[in-house]
Amino acid sequence: MSHRAREVDVALSRQLARVMDDAVTVPGTRIGVGLDAVIGLVPGIGDVVGSALSGVIVRDAVRARVPMVVLARMGLNLVVDALLGLVPGVGDLLDVAHRANRKNLRLLLREIEREPLREPPSGAYIAGAVALMVVPLLAGVAAAVLGIWLVWRLLT
Repeated sequence: MSHRAREVDVALSRQLARVMDDAVTVPGTRIGVGLDAVIGLVPGIGDVVGSALSGVIVRDAVRARVPMVVLARMGLNLVVDALLGLVPGVGDLLDVAHRANRKNLRLLLREIEREPLREPPSGAYIAGAVALMVVPLLAGVAAAVLGIWLVWRLLT
């Protein structure tokens, strides 16, 4: 019995989820604020950087060969995160509540625990996984372009 999926080192994903979603606890509350909300304050560019960093967890999920439906859910979490970033100010507050990185880490860890043994990835799996990694990044880029355009419109 092979446990190749269990051999995927998720330490970086764990650290990333903590830093991006829960780096600092707001004093007097149980609310964590992470780098994702802070870099999201930079119109456009913050969303691209956040989406790219969040892709690390999805990359580990692909390496662990989690089912495609789980990858799709992870991609959806990142798309929602990017769309929330489109709303100046309010979007960053909603991003603190959404916590896409923490959600995706839980999905990854649950799948590794549930089924550590996976078949080698097929060509279709690899193609689908690449698509599910690229879509959230493209959503982040679209959010960046729209954010920069909106700031430009406000300034001119």
